[in-house]
Amino acid sequence: MRVSVASGKGGTGKTTVATNLAYVASLAGRTVAYVDCDVEEPNGHLFLKPNWLTRRPATRLVPCVDESKCTQCGRCGEVCQFSAIVPLGGKVLVYAELCHGCGGCTLVCPTGAIREEPRELGMLEMGWAQGVQFTHGVLNVGEAMCTPLIRQVKDAPPRTEVTVIDAPPGTSCPAIETVRGSDFVLMVTEATPFGLNDLRLAVEMVRCLGLPLGVVINRADTGNRHTWTYCGDQQIRILAEIPDDRRIAEAYSRGELAAMISPEYRDLFSKLLAELSKIAAVSPSSPLACESQAS
Repeated sequence: MRVSVASGKGGTGKTTVATNLAYVASLAGRTVAYVDCDVEEPNGHLFLKPNWLTRRPATRLVPCVDESKCTQCGRCGEVCQFSAIVPLGGKVLVYAELCHGCGGCTLVCPTGAIREEPRELGMLEMGWAQGVQFTHGVLNVGEAMCTPLIRQVKDAPPRTEVTVIDAPPGTSCPAIETVRGSDFVLMVTEATPFGLNDLRLAVEMVRCLGLPLGVVINRADTGNRHTWTYCGDQQIRILAEIPDDRRIAEAYSRGELAAMISPEYRDLFSKLLAELSKIAAVSPSSPLACESQAS
């Protein structure tokens, strides 16, 4: 079961849900991987506190041009959709920060003047935490694209019974790349106008990808009831409601998991895990299986 925990905006409690979900899954005796794909600002390690086992650079391939072989035919510039390689004034300019590493320029070069060389994106770190296989990536400062690193972070952990993927907030390329290939997307929101607005955008994104989804409402006893109305109208299941509890906020400030400090929240996240397992067991091949059970 590969579950992505996502949100339309930051600050909704996405990492709180993802880390607690991974922790209770380990308590249940399952093999678990927690994968933090928010590579620009990873923070799952602050709560699961892993012992790091491996740390290695993450790279992607970018073109390097041998001017002595180049005939200035211009084919490399024509095939590149991102203007990462541009023949100009008798030279070929390479903008490595724009390159998506597709290798198209090397394939179309008739003289073999272009080869690919690795360029460091950031670091990929793996460890062990609270019975959970922990993986995250840290993007280098100034790096323009994080999706190549996200792909490597997703591919790094070993296969486990439960994989919890902590997605970056929003609906742009990093979030799309993170949730792609998931069995289920768990959207975390809050009962506010801003939370509902961004939930709508995130739901549209997930449905465009053809993925099943459900919602967790954090700080559910504050704000208004418009989020419940929206989920009912859209036939989206609300799988859990987390109250605005000072104990959770205090635990968060200390870098502690709610499921560790309170049997009540350990039970809440255990029930959420059981619901996800039940949904996965019903029809894992049907992308809309969970929404057909909407309440």
